[in-house]
Amino acid sequence: MSGPAAGTADAATSTDVVCLGESMVTFLPSQPGRLADVPSFGRGIGGAESNVACALAAAGHRAAWVGRVGADGFGDHLVETIASYGVDTSAVRRDPVRPTGIYFRTATDRGTDTHEVAYYRAGSAASAMSPDNVPYEDLLAGRILHLSGITAALSADCLALLRDLTAPRPGRPLVSFDVNHRPHLWRGGDADASVLLELARRCDLVFVGEDEAEEAWGIVGAEAIRAALPEPAVVVVKRGSAGATVFSGLRPGPRSSNAGGAGNAAGAGSSGAGEAENAAGAGSSGAGEAGGADTVTLVPALRVDVVAAVGAGDAFAAGFLSATLRGLPVRERVRHGHLMAAAVLTVPGDLTDPPARDHADRLAALDDDAWGRLRLGPGWTAADRAPEEVRTP
Repeated sequence: MSGPAAGTADAATSTDVVCLGESMVTFLPSQPGRLADVPSFGRGIGGAESNVACALAAAGHRAAWVGRVGADGFGDHLVETIASYGVDTSAVRRDPVRPTGIYFRTATDRGTDTHEVAYYRAGSAASAMSPDNVPYEDLLAGRILHLSGITAALSADCLALLRDLTAPRPGRPLVSFDVNHRPHLWRGGDADASVLLELARRCDLVFVGEDEAEEAWGIVGAEAIRAALPEPAVVVVKRGSAGATVFSGLRPGPRSSNAGGAGNAAGAGSSGAGEAENAAGAGSSGAGEAGGADTVTLVPALRVDVVAAVGAGDAFAAGFLSATLRGLPVRERVRHGHLMAAAVLTVPGDLTDPPARDHADRLAALDDDAWGRLRLGPGWTAADRAPEEVRTP
């Protein structure tokens, strides 16, 4: 069953970004080691889409998170904590039967063999999300709708919901999709990770890591990834320590837009927030057919003294979306993504306060040599320092 078609959002009053997905209570270890050996855990929150909403709200945007939690204490904690970042949680639904998901993790990097995560999310409230029980009027009211491949893996109903939200419809907001391939979520299900390629091709802006594209789809290299994703106006290929490559190309034909000041999502637009431009798929009836030559933008990553490599991908997406909402050029969008990721990489948890906007703007505007010399460590966001005061080798 499909939800109602989106209406035209009022650019003066609408939410900037609506994020849909599962958020869980996470238990963080008090010390390194195996889960079997950790004596105690601290409580936090975790969820790719709610992380993006929190980061955007902390950066000064109007962000909303839509999800489903249990009618339990963990659900209370999630909603209250996410709202404390300034996120609108009014559309979150409470499930009277199913519980809020929780998980435990070790302190090691997710990419290492020693990293452990124990999820208790099977049958969670969020896994029951479907086209029949989420508030479409809230989901489609923003300038950007941000989704993740994690949601598609939770259940058949969740997959049906994402298929419906990414389907062509008049007045659709710009649909942003982070592939977020999580192999363990696809084991034993009726679908497999190839469905993420299907969903990504129906969106306007896609974030995907080179590593996850290879693991999920057997596709190697940024150019091959773009070839497999010809429809989205913008494809951001994250390449780890090598940085990111952005493929952006204007889609043919006129486009209507709910994105307002989201700016030209495909090009190097420079308009400020509030100016309506062709958002290259924002508010379109779908991602459209590929057409025209791409602009390819390569932006090196920053050197960062990493405290914990958790939540950086969500922060990168938030930084990129923030700069997109402001109509900044593509290079600056990627740099703001790197800076937001660096803020999270230099703290133990998934969330932190972003750098002040003028501080981040100055760093994002550095020339290539100065950008290449930056090295950011714990505490770098705490003071508004001039670029030349940022620690360099």
